[in-house]
Amino acid sequence: MQALFDLSGKIAVVTGANTGIGQAIAVALAEAGASIVAVGRSSMDETETLVGKAGAKFHAIKADLGTIEPVKPIVAEALERFGALDILVNNAGIIRRTDAIDFTEEDWDAVMNVNLKTAFFLSQAAARHMLEKGCGKIINIASLLSFQGGIRIPSYTASKSGLAGLTRLLACEWAGKGVNVNAIAPGYFATNNTTALREDADRNASILARIPAGRWGEPGDIGGATVFLASAASDYVHGTVLPVDGGWLAR
Repeated sequence: MQALFDLSGKIAVVTGANTGIGQAIAVALAEAGASIVAVGRSSMDETETLVGKAGAKFHAIKADLGTIEPVKPIVAEALERFGALDILVNNAGIIRRTDAIDFTEEDWDAVMNVNLKTAFFLSQAAARHMLEKGCGKIINIASLLSFQGGIRIPSYTASKSGLAGLTRLLACEWAGKGVNVNAIAPGYFATNNTTALREDADRNASILARIPAGRWGEPGDIGGATVFLASAASDYVHGTVLPVDGGWLAR
């Protein structure tokens, strides 16, 4: 059974790997045996150290995913560095909080470009290689807002709902060609994106009151689900959006 989850010899590209959930995903994949290509806008020294402690190879690519310009170079550099690309995790994402009535086109486009547009075109670029060799795993990081509306985050909700739909679409097209496309929907996690919520005493209390597990998720809580979807254990899993939410959606 352990062999099903072994990622030894696999090459994983993880976007937004410099901190938070992306960093935890990179470390979890490394601990399962994968070599890591970490993509992010800021320093990934800490991620490199953690991946190194897991005994895995590491390569960093600095890129701004607000446009699709870096997409093809990211895939090309991963292939040049390691000779393969087996796993892609589209984790990079941003959020803008404003009442819908006041939301600007600039904030709309900024979020949609990172969270949805670039995720699609990076998946496309990676899949060109994966489809050629007949295997690969693509994992999109969706959200509870792929299922619910939320408040004051219209472009984030739209992008994460779109990412769930895109996950299903790509699975329908590529499942029969050996490429698995799935998504993980994190619940309320203690990351930079949720700082404002956690610092609002009333909002923090209302969120905790609804989570059956009774706590905010920690980035490390996402690791097991990612390894599962990246490994042979999920070879017959296609087009799913797996909540990792402490039971939020069950309530």
